[in-house]
This record gives sequence, structure tokens and C-alpha cells, in this order.
Amino acid sequence: MAELPDFVSIREVGPRDGLQNEDPIPTDAKVRLLDALSGTGVRRIEAVSFVHPKAIPQMADADEVWQRATKADGVRYSALVPNTRGAQRALAAGFTEIEVVVSASDTHNRRNVNRSTEESLDDIAELIDLLHGAGARAEVIVATSFGCPYEGDVDPQRVAGIVDRVVRDGADRVAFGDTTGMGTPRRVRELVTAVRDRNAHVPVLLHFHNTRGTALANLLTALELGITEFDASVGGLGGCPYAPGASGNLATEEAVHMLHDMGIDTGIDLDALIEAAELAEELLGKKLPSGVLRAGPRTRLTPLPA
Repeated sequence: MAELPDFVSIREVGPRDGLQNEDPIPTDAKVRLLDALSGTGVRRIEAVSFVHPKAIPQMADADEVWQRATKADGVRYSALVPNTRGAQRALAAGFTEIEVVVSASDTHNRRNVNRSTEESLDDIAELIDLLHGAGARAEVIVATSFGCPYEGDVDPQRVAGIVDRVVRDGADRVAFGDTTGMGTPRRVRELVTAVRDRNAHVPVLLHFHNTRGTALANLLTALELGITEFDASVGGLGGCPYAPGASGNLATEEAVHMLHDMGIDTGIDLDALIEAAELAEELLGKKLPSGVLRAGPRTRLTPLPA
């Protein structure tokens, strides 16, 4: 077995990716959840997205949520934007870490933003220049990296080619989204290998869905490949509104539970994280997918000796 890392960085995406796929909740509730997550020890949070309210009404109050949220010391907050207007709003709000998305699948990209993948890449090149000119960092997220609900399999070399393009255009980081939960350990190995063969120096983050129950297996495989940055969503909130059946991100508390039991640090207080997940259930008025919430013993497992 490959040597595993001592520390893994998790970006909490529940306030954006999670809530974006739920019925809209009040601004006060969003702020409460964001503040609770800021107090868990998590070091990165995707806070909001700046999108047109007709497209994603759940994010219509992004400016107010961000203005009212308590910004915790040591936490890096980021925002997702779809276009130049969204980037301008994110910059005006004070964000210095901004994410843009393109789909490896042309069909999914058209369903998502009504453009071809190539057209989106042209737009992203201009966005990267805009963000760098304002002193912000640009992360490009490649959606449907492990498969598409409309086209099926996605060739890892196609994804690697997209990375070639965005790195050439100046992207600071890249992330790969398992938009439909089609990812498996085999697909993770093939994708990471294809990308690293061509751009070994680029920081990589992986975003897994648990639609088919493979998220933790994929996380472990990525760890064995040396990946140390992942997205996860409190309670398993999330999915994709443009990918039928793609419910459920990797639950943050499930990932932290497993990592801590393996002796891998995340900096996150699992008790506080579970409390935040319970708050999310209260605010949304429903049970969330995470098994950690209901399957005690919940916290502070003692790792087995190495």
C-alpha cells in the first residue's frame, strides 16, 4: 500500500454546492450554517456563488450572506462564478479565491451554461486575466471529469487536454468534479495519471459525489496517489441540477471520520462538524444522507496503532 499523507485539506462546499440543490432557505439560516462551519476548524469553505437569481434562485442573496457572515481567522473562503458579471460581483464583495467551471462533456456544458466546452474555455481565459488583474486567484473546476449523464464515459485524455488549455491560460489550480457519481477507483487512477503525466506541478483537488456509494473508496484511492485536497459537503448535501440523479456529495463528517481513524489529520473538530450537520438538518427540515449522524459511536475514535 502506498504511503498515505499526514494531513488532508478539505474544502467545505455545503453553503454553496449543498444549498444550491435544496429548496431556498432564509438568509438568516444560510448565515447560521456558514458561521457554524467556520467554527469547526475547516480551513477552506466555498461560501457562495454569484449567479443570476433566475438560474439559481437559492443563491439570490449571495451578497447579503457574505456581508453578514463571520469571517474566521485561518479560513480561506471562495466563491463560484459562471461568467464575467459573476466575477465582478465576487471581486467587489472582496473574494480573492474564485472558482469557474467548465464541463469535460460538451452536452453537459451546453445544459449547464448554454455553450460548448470550447466556448467556455475561451471565456475562462478572459476571466483568468480579469481575476489576476484584480489580485485574485483562479481555480478551474472540470465537471463531469469521471463520466457524463448524457454522453456516458469521458476519456481521461480529454480532461487532461482541458487542463493543458487552462494551465496555459494561467489557472492557479484545477479541480475535478465527479458530477454524477460515476467515479470509481479505476477511473480516479486513470484520470489522475493522465493529468499528472502532462501537468505534474499543478495543484489538484478532487470533488466526489456518493450517488453510487463509491465516494470514500475514491477518496482512499486518491490518497494512495498522493492527492491531499478534497471537497466535501456537510451532511452529504448537494448534487447537480443539470445532472439527473446526481444527488449527494461526499459527506464532510464521513470523510473526516475515516481520515481521523486512519491517523490522518484534517484540522477539523469532528464533534463541531457533526453539530453543524445537525444544524443543517434543522434548517432544512429533513434528514441528510450522512450515516455518521445516526450511527454511533460518533466521534473521537482512537486510531489503531500503525
